[in-house]
Amino acid sequence: MTEAARTIDAPDLVIALSHEGRRTFQLAEGLPQAEAPRDLLRYELGSASKPFTGLLLASLVAQGRLSYEDRAAALLAPGHPVHPAVGAITLRHLITHTSGLRALPADFYPQALPRWSTAPYSGYPADRVVRAFLRARPRHRPGTRWHYSNFAVSVLGHTLAAATGMSWEALLQQEVLGPLGLDGTRLRPGAPAGGDAVGHGKDGGPLPALDTGGFSAAGAVRATPPDLLAFLEAHLPATAAPTPLPAAALADVQHPLLRRGLGHAHTHTLTWFRHPSPRGPVLFHAGATLGQQMFLGFRPDTATAVAAMCTRRVHRSDPFIATVHELLTERL
Repeated sequence: MTEAARTIDAPDLVIALSHEGRRTFQLAEGLPQAEAPRDLLRYELGSASKPFTGLLLASLVAQGRLSYEDRAAALLAPGHPVHPAVGAITLRHLITHTSGLRALPADFYPQALPRWSTAPYSGYPADRVVRAFLRARPRHRPGTRWHYSNFAVSVLGHTLAAATGMSWEALLQQEVLGPLGLDGTRLRPGAPAGGDAVGHGKDGGPLPALDTGGFSAAGAVRATPPDLLAFLEAHLPATAAPTPLPAAALADVQHPLLRRGLGHAHTHTLTWFRHPSPRGPVLFHAGATLGQQMFLGFRPDTATAVAAMCTRRVHRSDPFIATVHELLTERL
């Protein structure tokens, strides 16, 4: 872990490890003392929020409140006329990136460009995401191709809200965060000096907290390293403490469902990327915001989980993901 931290060499780096229930935290060396301990700050997960939304969906299905094959448009706007392909999109399609939707709505970029480096999502609220979905023309027939889509997972969050009469935030708190005791996890930025880690841009300067606008289900979670380990440990039968979460939900999110196209040896579960390794499959998801990076991963066969985070912008030769992925697959 120390060697990995030196390789990454990033501000506010934390590598959190759980092995058979024992936790270890490795912090970057040589950094000035922070106002709050780095391993207790809340870090922006970005796309690593998606496993939280996936587990929420799996929990609702396990309780019999929804089905993976429910049609999203019928739940979100019953009776509203939509393109036949949109009408065929299921909840499973949305969470597994097989809906045929674009990565982001076509009209997202013109409004985002003026604030691309500070708050590109803030001007695109929830109602606009829903409208974009209802008028969409999918690029591929649902269920036929894998194409990563923040748009689709965001639509899933709004669909779950419409189907249950609760907001995505309230649902996630009730069904996932509360049962797992994740008291250090938030879905919106805290008040100034409220314990949130501060991201850094290309020039090294501080950036404002991420505002996800209507895309919260795809990227709004922010959490402390201990909370992230607790979330990952819930997926490890050998270390998981008793929890009200349905066992079927935790099993569903780990079951391999599809390959991500020609040339990809690895598979995708309901919500995790799944790679082979010498000691059994590795399940993981990475995330990045304007000034922070995140990696979440676990190996059920060895009861090992890793959460790594740092507060800098991604760059082309960045070793962060590769180093942490290798740490989990080859060394632990």
